[in-house]
Amino acid sequence: MNARVVAAAKVVVMGVAGSGKSSVARACADRLGWPMVEGDDFHAPASVEKMKRGIALTDADRQNWLERLRDLLHDTPAPIVLACSALRRSYREVLRQRSPDLRLVFLDIDQATALQRVSGRRGHIFPSSLVASQFEALERPDGEPGVKVVDATRPLEEVVEEIVRWLAA
Repeated sequence: MNARVVAAAKVVVMGVAGSGKSSVARACADRLGWPMVEGDDFHAPASVEKMKRGIALTDADRQNWLERLRDLLHDTPAPIVLACSALRRSYREVLRQRSPDLRLVFLDIDQATALQRVSGRRGHIFPSSLVASQFEALERPDGEPGVKVVDATRPLEEVVEEIVRWLAA
């Protein structure tokens, strides 16, 4: 796939914890030769501490984080791939405010698989005790403009191929 075909794209790889956001975003960015940004790196230190203690973030905790990511997307020339949970429609709307042509890839996964994956991670800021809160907060992006829903239980290579084909279409 020729990266020039989709050179103007700004893409958010989104989903609950354990859906594979970082892995898929990194693999897509590598495949396309684009920069990749890890959204978790932009959380406020207080938010990181809350998550490490197993306390779910509130909308207020996420607001400044989302605004930083919104501004980063706007200020960074395309192309770019951002890994960000973007669980609620209102969060996605913040990201779209300054990047109206933003494309989003929703990594669809069931709660049991997400819990299994998160439980297997070591040294991550997000404990498995918070997986249920992710599904409680999730507002699926079905039907929103510029969104591709992808089955995140499939092998990474298949997921990346589907996303790259979609971006080129």
